[in-house]
Amino acid sequence: MTTTQPHVHTRGGDPVDADGTTTTDAAALPDAVEAGTTATRAVKGRSRVPWRFLGGRAVFYVFTLWAAITINFFLPRMMKGDAVTQYLARNRNVSPEAADALRALLGLDTDKSLWQQYVDYWALLLRGDLGVSLLHGLRPVTEVISQSLPWTIGLVGFATVVSFAIGTIGGAIVGWRRGSRLDALIPVTTFLSTIPYFWLGLLAIALFSVNLGWFPIGKAYGVGITPEWSPEFIGQVIHHGTLPAATIIIASLGGWMLGMRNMMLTVLDEDYVMVAEAKGMPRKRVLWGYAARNAVLPQIQSFALSIGFIVGGTIVMEMVFSYPGVGKLLLDATNAKDYALMQGVFLVITLSVLLANLLADVAYAFLDPRTRQTEA
Repeated sequence: MTTTQPHVHTRGGDPVDADGTTTTDAAALPDAVEAGTTATRAVKGRSRVPWRFLGGRAVFYVFTLWAAITINFFLPRMMKGDAVTQYLARNRNVSPEAADALRALLGLDTDKSLWQQYVDYWALLLRGDLGVSLLHGLRPVTEVISQSLPWTIGLVGFATVVSFAIGTIGGAIVGWRRGSRLDALIPVTTFLSTIPYFWLGLLAIALFSVNLGWFPIGKAYGVGITPEWSPEFIGQVIHHGTLPAATIIIASLGGWMLGMRNMMLTVLDEDYVMVAEAKGMPRKRVLWGYAARNAVLPQIQSFALSIGFIVGGTIVMEMVFSYPGVGKLLLDATNAKDYALMQGVFLVITLSVLLANLLADVAYAFLDPRTRQTEA
């Protein structure tokens, strides 16, 4: 008895079945797991730069920057009183002519319209002139901020990066080994993160500074030490900054670890992770190449926000440890109604937040291939 073979013809070099579907050799198809299951096409190759996505984000950030600077200009002028009034209250021997000169110097001249003041503000801003600070003896605002900014970035920036790295890596491992004894780390770190930071800082000072005497109580360096690039000064900075940095890491570690662990539990149930495990891939490759790579994406945006707010989110730490930084500078400027200094600090905070979010979007575009589909 003869068997009838299904009619097969070719279309463009590929065989086509009788029902019209194109068939190809299975061996010629790329391995979807090996090529990367999150990609649109399971073909290895150089990733395209998502110019349309990045261009759209750049336009958005430019508009946001303009809006933030505009609000930064109008908000102090809507407040009751001004910096000159506060200065005259502390120095009653200033003549009316000197007071008018101060208002003109600070851009608060009532003879000019609000629009003209706004145009002058942009003109000075584009030249890098943020005005002068009455609180610091008419010193340029850029000079005042530049002296405080390195302390904040050096301490809080380092502590934030370390906390993010430890929490993300630890959360990935805890999520990967769910049900093990490592799960006990989550409630412990979460409990420590719920303690108010000022209370945690005071406890650290009482234990390690007062009782044990291991670390100084506060300040950035010892009395009588001249700031310079010398081993003695660098050692003083590290010694004084260890305790506040450790408290920042402990206070923020729980959030990073819990967030990464929860995302890992979600990603581990995805089909591509199960397929990768079923194909016998090394467990480390499945953990870091597939599960953790996708679970870390939501963490990146949170990390960008935390990096952006490093500049202004350290007021409590700087008050507890008497640490010189931008947070303490902003608090003093607000109490003194030093508008030029307030505007300068707000501008630095705005730029840092926008820049951090822009870098996070760029990282998203290259780490998550689905973002590149917006150009397709």
